[in-house]
Amino acid sequence: MILIISKKQETTTNEVIKWLLAMGKKFIRVQEDEIFEIKTKEKRIYIESDRNCFYLDEISSVWYRRGGLKFKNFHYDNHSVNIHMQEHQHWLHDYVIKTLESKKHINKQSNSAVNKLYVLEQAKKTGLDVPEYYLAENTCDVVLDKTIIKPLTGNITIDAYQNYGESIMYTHVIDHQEEDSFFITFFQEKIEKDFEIRSFYLNGRFFSTAIISQNDERTKTDFRKYNLEKPNRNVRYNLPIEIEGKTRQLMELLDINCGSIDFIKSEEKFYFLEVNTVGQFLGVSSMCNYGAEKAIAEYL
Repeated sequence: MILIISKKQETTTNEVIKWLLAMGKKFIRVQEDEIFEIKTKEKRIYIESDRNCFYLDEISSVWYRRGGLKFKNFHYDNHSVNIHMQEHQHWLHDYVIKTLESKKHINKQSNSAVNKLYVLEQAKKTGLDVPEYYLAENTCDVVLDKTIIKPLTGNITIDAYQNYGESIMYTHVIDHQEEDSFFITFFQEKIEKDFEIRSFYLNGRFFSTAIISQNDERTKTDFRKYNLEKPNRNVRYNLPIEIEGKTRQLMELLDINCGSIDFIKSEEKFYFLEVNTVGQFLGVSSMCNYGAEKAIAEYL
């Protein structure tokens, strides 16, 4: 039995499930609003929500896409008993998560949120080229028009900002100095690119796409500023074997076996930018006819 941990209306999950159905593979899909209770029956552990129930030992593989398993926490009136039982429940919940993650899996709930600074440090250790970067509370050291700013967080959206339902934080080129100081911010060298590369990585395998974004002023700095009237050209691409090898080493160091990885090609160099364990890949998979969603279903 395959366990899928995802969210409602998550398109990528839906597409993989279509392939699972076509292949006749049995699966259970857990969504973000489910609260599970851990129970036992005939010396076997099973977990149960209002929607799903399954034995821990009947799960053969796990795909962590988004969301996460959530557990009901029991509270007790006696303060001392409650403290003891909170710890008791914590280790029980932890055991369930660790047991599931020890099975054949694609990504893990426990390390799904990667730290950008740590990832860049590890990327340099593997020998990958990384644009120069630093943290600062002002723009005193910024080289105007040659420095970009981008969020440290993996979440690039802000909800309900200035009357917008959802706002996206794009990569931005610094073109002026700020008088005041601000919260510690991530600054990075602007690389003049030939093109961008989005690689979907799955257990050592790369599905790479060259995104020709530099010819459009709208997408030149950040291709996510999609030009729907004149979309960027996307073509299949093979990363050099050396770059793939170093990237595999990085993913092993991070204990991540699936994710979307971004590069910039500039002359003879391939600059590593970031990895997103829950990034979208259906677009490039479809445009380049990679069938990455089928590959996920086959692996599971």
